[in-house]
Amino acid sequence: MQVREGGVEIEVPEERHGASEGAGPGVFYNPVQELNRDITVGVLRAVADDCDSYLDAMTASGIRAVRAADAGYDVTGCDIDTDAVALARQNLDANGLDGDVAHRNVNAHMHESSHDVVDLDPFGTPIPFADAAFRSAKRYVCVTATDTAPLCGAHFESGVRSYGAVPRNTEFHSEVGLRVLLSALIRTAARYDIAARPVLSHVSSHYVRTYLELEGGAKAANDQIDQLGYLDHCQQCLWRDHERTLIADPTEECPNCGQSTWTAGAIWLGSAHDADFVERVASEIPASFGEATKAHRLLDTIADELHQPTHYDQHKLYKRWGEPNIAMDDFLAALRDAGHEASRAHYGGTTFKTDADVVAIRDAVE
Repeated sequence: MQVREGGVEIEVPEERHGASEGAGPGVFYNPVQELNRDITVGVLRAVADDCDSYLDAMTASGIRAVRAADAGYDVTGCDIDTDAVALARQNLDANGLDGDVAHRNVNAHMHESSHDVVDLDPFGTPIPFADAAFRSAKRYVCVTATDTAPLCGAHFESGVRSYGAVPRNTEFHSEVGLRVLLSALIRTAARYDIAARPVLSHVSSHYVRTYLELEGGAKAANDQIDQLGYLDHCQQCLWRDHERTLIADPTEECPNCGQSTWTAGAIWLGSAHDADFVERVASEIPASFGEATKAHRLLDTIADELHQPTHYDQHKLYKRWGEPNIAMDDFLAALRDAGHEASRAHYGGTTFKTDADVVAIRDAVE
């Protein structure tokens, strides 16, 4: 069947259309990821002055490669599946676009070639491909992770094995997942004296997506490692605290309510986006893209989002307090009127970030 997306048209096997990416044999195309791909093209357009070449590391139907070629990039796709390679080549040709599609193991390809932008979009964890990606990429690495249960601590042992960190299934579990992923990627890059700096990250539709700008040098890599640390969290009153350190020193008893606490880490505690970069990306996404409205709304929220390493959910706070919640705009205004910073967070309609702790939040909105 024919699928039109972002100004290009590709052919995908009808029986695989709508299936989970990578689930089962055969070539696949996931329409749920159109938002992801629209934003990716926005990123590629935003960095076009500095980047020329793009690797679609698991090309499948070739949709990312086709869209990158349409954005003016020198494109390479790679897949170990013979049918995928043939289809990706066909889809490039059908759109009158140039590009190479390699039939080989993508890790081998990345270890032997370089590209300005390397895009990892596997089914499940991207970690088995991360080392090769950082050896191959010259400017940016783009990463999708769809194994949100291990990342967020719902599948604890799997998360520890895959990411070399302790994840926790908190009420802000989606952000824990993002920061566990960033920690693993930043530590991987640092092994090669590369500093990986997140310039845009989002959690959407059961996947985590991040874009990392690369800088060479041991000192720059060390500076990124210095922004790793541990997070303590109380499930009872929702108190939390964090410390940038490589040596965990857990807070065993919540200072607010006396209950035992959970510790997660080592996670990334630095900023997960660069506001100027996010705004540039948004300006490069035209209204004609299928998910343009959703993309602009998401990116606008991210650009304004505080860099606090956790977010709160207003509904869950009011549930703890046993009171009906007030309107979000009024709630945020009350925090600001009390002298605190506050912003919406992109993780949900009632999520927000603030520099106030749970006690100060309660005092501000009473």
